[in-house]
Amino acid sequence: MIFKNFLNIFFCTLFFFLYSVVMAAEEANYEVINKNDVYEIRKYSDRLAVETISDGQNNSFRKLFNYISGNNKTSEEIKMTTPVTRIEREGNMTMQFYLPSKYNSSNIPNPTRKDVRVITIAGGYFAVLRYTGRASDKNFIKHKDILEKELKDNNTNIISSPIRATYDSPFTLPMNRRNEVMFKVEIN
Repeated sequence: MIFKNFLNIFFCTLFFFLYSVVMAAEEANYEVINKNDVYEIRKYSDRLAVETISDGQNNSFRKLFNYISGNNKTSEEIKMTTPVTRIEREGNMTMQFYLPSKYNSSNIPNPTRKDVRVITIAGGYFAVLRYTGRASDKNFIKHKDILEKELKDNNTNIISSPIRATYDSPFTLPMNRRNEVMFKVEIN
């Protein structure tokens, strides 16, 4: 059991290190529609992502990293993009890697694992609060609460669970990290 825990820690550290070495070549494209002192409203187009649902062993990152590292039906390596997102759905935590824009539903390699799938994330309007610091649950919840209050105060209808978006590796100094909390919203 101790050896298995050591291996899990070792592999997670290795993948996070590799993630920090591989510079993101592309960020999900969006247009800023509106901005105030606290948050901005962005319009995203539909985009492809690869996702997995956490099974409680906290290895979602490894599963997705393996997929982009060539553990897919065509053994194709796929460049890392940003952000990496996490969202809770029906009590389960889902992690997603956006895929480079050169891919579409006809040329994206299929996953080899049944618990990893390629999806299309529907575009729309998202309220986004950017913050620095660690990507901890505590820091995320603090900023989620700020954004949620601001949106309610501005009578903006929230239509999704909060989305956690991270842009930097865990080895980036906390004051240099880019983190975001997002909600899909209705815009009149």
